[in-house]
Amino acid sequence: MLSTCDLIAFVPATDIDRARRFYAETLGLTLVDENPAACVFDANGTMLRVTPVEEVPRAPYTVVGWAVADIAGVVQQLTDVGVAFQRFDGMEQDERGVWQAPSGDLVAWFTDPTGNTLSLTQFRT
Repeated sequence: MLSTCDLIAFVPATDIDRARRFYAETLGLTLVDENPAACVFDANGTMLRVTPVEEVPRAPYTVVGWAVADIAGVVQQLTDVGVAFQRFDGMEQDERGVWQAPSGDLVAWFTDPTGNTLSLTQFRT
């Protein structure tokens, strides 16, 4: 039924101006629309709607992630613009915060200004 429909991703933001700057300037996504209901970004063909909310309960999981070809390079680029990568107790992560899954995939996590957990994954080829 939905297999031929485009996916739309949603991320809540308690400070929409700060979130707009983060997603546009820090992450480099293109802002395609801004209205009272959302800041709408093009995330490589997927619509990402950052929606203003009063309060966001902290989710203990990743809410949005990107597949990347070179995780070390992307982590370095984001670190250079001030993004701090998360570290988790009990997970062996390298000096940049990258974890290697049993499958060989590489994953790193960071947060947006609202505290939503975002991730990068370099899938094993």
